[in-house]
Amino acid sequence: MYLDLLRAALTHTLYWPPDLADVTSYVNEEFLDGVRAAIQRRDFDPGRMRAEGQDWPRYAQTMVGSRRLENVQQCVERVIADDIPGDLIEAGVWRGGVGILMRGVLKAYGIESRQVVLADSFQGLPVPNPELYPHDAGDRHHAAALLAVSRAEVERNFRMYDLLDDHVEFVEGWFSDTLPGLRERSWAIVRLDGDLYESTMDGLENVYDGLSVGGFVIIDDYAFEPCKQAVADFRATRRITEPIDAIDWTGAMWRRMS
Repeated sequence: MYLDLLRAALTHTLYWPPDLADVTSYVNEEFLDGVRAAIQRRDFDPGRMRAEGQDWPRYAQTMVGSRRLENVQQCVERVIADDIPGDLIEAGVWRGGVGILMRGVLKAYGIESRQVVLADSFQGLPVPNPELYPHDAGDRHHAAALLAVSRAEVERNFRMYDLLDDHVEFVEGWFSDTLPGLRERSWAIVRLDGDLYESTMDGLENVYDGLSVGGFVIIDDYAFEPCKQAVADFRATRRITEPIDAIDWTGAMWRRMS
């Protein structure tokens, strides 16, 4: 019941009215007109949107939705049950909700031997470099102010759940600068939420080799072509054949078996 309550609190689905963000600075008017029309038709379902992680919440500590949060919990529980060695990392943490859940699951099971590592710039996404990464050309995530969440805010969110302790590590900076320093670490779960081809590839190239057999790779933005292409290119280069399983409309994962 604690973990069910924790997920509901992180997604802000415990509360009424629905937690909807003002994203007018990022989405276009056509999208907003569609939402307004759906509300007038009374077929707008904020609960479904939050379950699938299809909105940008104003207050929730995560935007990944309840299905992807459930997946994180299941993966953490599985590596505990199967005694898969290694720490847990999320690269791209936003307000820290997924990391809070990771730490909450470990604490609920009395696990004190694993670290939760949170890697992020804590200033939003980088400006695309289309010369090196053509798949990122035209991407506008760097212009979304809502995505720039400070480390202080993430730490505050952990404190609200009494989960900021010595088992939570922050790795601050652009992935290209910081993730190479994690290559010698051992991981049981690698969760990548970087949106871009560049960010996704930085994560895979620098931490995948440390993933234990039996560990999980979780890709948050697999529905978006730059991210999906980075995964495809990396898997092809490494000859990775484990099947990719869908989590919801955009989340995907595979379990390392060799």
